[in-house]
Order: sequence, then C-alpha cells, then structure tokens
Amino acid sequence: MNSIKNIRLKDYDYSTNGYYFVTIMTDYRKPYLLDHHDMVKSAVENINDHGGVKVDYYTLMRNHLHLILILEVCQLKLGEIVRRFKAVTSKKVGFRLWQPNYYEHVIRNERALAKIREYIINNPLVERVEFDGFYKDDGGQADKLDDKS
Repeated sequence: MNSIKNIRLKDYDYSTNGYYFVTIMTDYRKPYLLDHHDMVKSAVENINDHGGVKVDYYTLMRNHLHLILILEVCQLKLGEIVRRFKAVTSKKVGFRLWQPNYYEHVIRNERALAKIREYIINNPLVERVEFDGFYKDDGGQADKLDDKS
C-alpha cells in the first residue's frame, strides 16, 4: 500500500503568522483548470473569507495553482485551509480536481517574498513555451548553433 509522504516541516506550527507559498496540482496533472478557471479563481478570492487568511498573490495555470497566503492570527492551520479549498472546488466540479498533497514553502524574508512573487508572475510565460516542440521535426538531426564568437 502506498502512503503519501509527509513533506511538512517537523514540529512547525502552520498556523503561525506569516507568508506561505503554496502550489496545488490538479489530479494526474490534467488541464482541468482550462475549463474551471473562473470557478477556481472565485474560490481563491473567497479564501479571504476565512478569518486570519489573506491571499497576497496567485496565478492559475492549466494544471496547477500558485498562491501566496498570509496568515495573521488565524485559527486554522495551512493544511486545513488548503483542504477546505480543495474540497469546495472539487465538490463544485463533481470530481476530484486536485492531487492529494500540495507543496508549501514558509517564506522567511522580504527578498524571498519578492523572488516568489516574480516566479508566480513569470510562470505563465514559461509554461507557454514548449521547448520540446522546437526539436520535433528535425528527423533526429538537430542543427548545431554556429559559434561565431
């Protein structure tokens, strides 16, 4: 029987005030968010309805969600916030929308916060570039770049 690996920090209180970077993947990384973008966007924006939780920044991709959450005197732990979000959105679509786990990172300083915001902003641009497609029709004969330096 496979078990889900615990990837959380041991002995860390995930209701501690601060900033948290969260990534949630769709089930089997399927592009479900193409069809359910508006509903998931609304659900993200409604996370602010939980006392002590604010959405700092987020972006929806076709198969995952990146968001930065701010917890301030929150009664819920981060895992419970994510669990509730995933349950609400899965119920609305009528099937399991998300993978069982999620990635999180406790943001520890302003520099890291700025870099993570930059990553979230740029992530949709990176995803649109499918580098493998550049090499598909070369018949196995990739052209080498001329070194003209």
